[in-house]
Amino acid sequence: MTFHSPLIVPRSEHRLSRADISENALKVLYRLREGGYEAYLVGGGVRDLLLGREPKDFDVATDATPEQVRRVFRNCRLIGRRFRLAHVYFGREIVEVATFRGSGHEQVAGERRVQNGLIVRDNLYGTREEDALRRDFSVNGLYYNIADFSVIDYAGGLEDLRAGRLRLIGEDPEQRYREDPVRMLRAVRFACKLGFDIDPACERPLFELGHLLGDVPPARLFEEVLKLLQTGLGLCAFEKLRHYRLFARLFPATDESFDREDGGVSITFVSRGLENTDQRIREDKPVAPAFLFAALLWAPVRRRFARLLARGMVANEAMLHAAADALVRQRPLVAIPKRLTLPMREIWSLQPRLERREGKRPLRLLAHPRFRAAYDFLLLRAEAGEADAELADWWTRFQAANGGVPAGTTGAKTRGRRRRPATRKGK
Repeated sequence: MTFHSPLIVPRSEHRLSRADISENALKVLYRLREGGYEAYLVGGGVRDLLLGREPKDFDVATDATPEQVRRVFRNCRLIGRRFRLAHVYFGREIVEVATFRGSGHEQVAGERRVQNGLIVRDNLYGTREEDALRRDFSVNGLYYNIADFSVIDYAGGLEDLRAGRLRLIGEDPEQRYREDPVRMLRAVRFACKLGFDIDPACERPLFELGHLLGDVPPARLFEEVLKLLQTGLGLCAFEKLRHYRLFARLFPATDESFDREDGGVSITFVSRGLENTDQRIREDKPVAPAFLFAALLWAPVRRRFARLLARGMVANEAMLHAAADALVRQRPLVAIPKRLTLPMREIWSLQPRLERREGKRPLRLLAHPRFRAAYDFLLLRAEAGEADAELADWWTRFQAANGGVPAGTTGAKTRGRRRRPATRKGK
């Protein structure tokens, strides 16, 4: 990449103020400077403050190596292999400190490994200029200098902020996606979060390079999918992923169900689940990843379940087999951890049991620790038109007659008013 003289905007010409920066992030910045190192606030924190938004967290860039950062801060832990980082802990707040990444010129220390164009390890350290041009999007490549309170822009990020444009740094967007295919998912996430348009040159490869996600470790894709779908803009992310044909690379069995005769029901089901999750996040209510992933994979589970029933398998056994099959197929793509797959299986396995209302079965089911999640899942199915609305209404009335509907439970239309399903902590 070519280095350019940076645009340096003095304090009097930008809106970013120390008063808006976390006290602990300021401590990190000042202590690094006192230790003789460069230190800058960088990335999303600078971007959001310049947009007048409240940052979720604050990241720091420095010329100190991770080991040197650890010597400055006792409350520091080094993490990561692909990207070596220092986390400085202040109670529940973590300030992430990253050493300037290099391009191979004026190398300070460290190493980089590239396989087939994909960066698999990147601990090659360099200068601030190199670090700026190694970042993904121009709006994330802005630096706030604690020494003189200026904003430093190497890649036209300030202009892109004003234009509402999301643009990759560098002259070849395809190469940047090949270096790290997760940048395609980040493009979708930031476009939704910021309400920005993706630059046309950076947008075109999104339709063509989805197969590169197959080179990304499934565990890392799980973390990225969580960021996409649990930030209050999950429905927007889902729609953009489908638009760029990336959703099919992450959840192919679910995407395949959208093209079937009853695909509209499956799309509605996933969309409603994400819409309700978004609403809960906006209301600062807890959400449960297990419920969300159960909704994302329900279409292939339901289809397999129906086929096994048609072969004469009993419902409980058929659901166990259908759930196991869906999770095995999904694991090489987006690796959902066991702490989530166990409650997902329970939510699914309770769906056919909710249809059996004779005798004392409903009372026993009401006492099941996963009943609340399964009930909300049923309401979501009913709202999407995939399950019998009368069944959902019966369970709502049954609960009311046996201790009341759990506080805050929402879902399908019941007793003349519409209730929306919710994802909850503990599901």
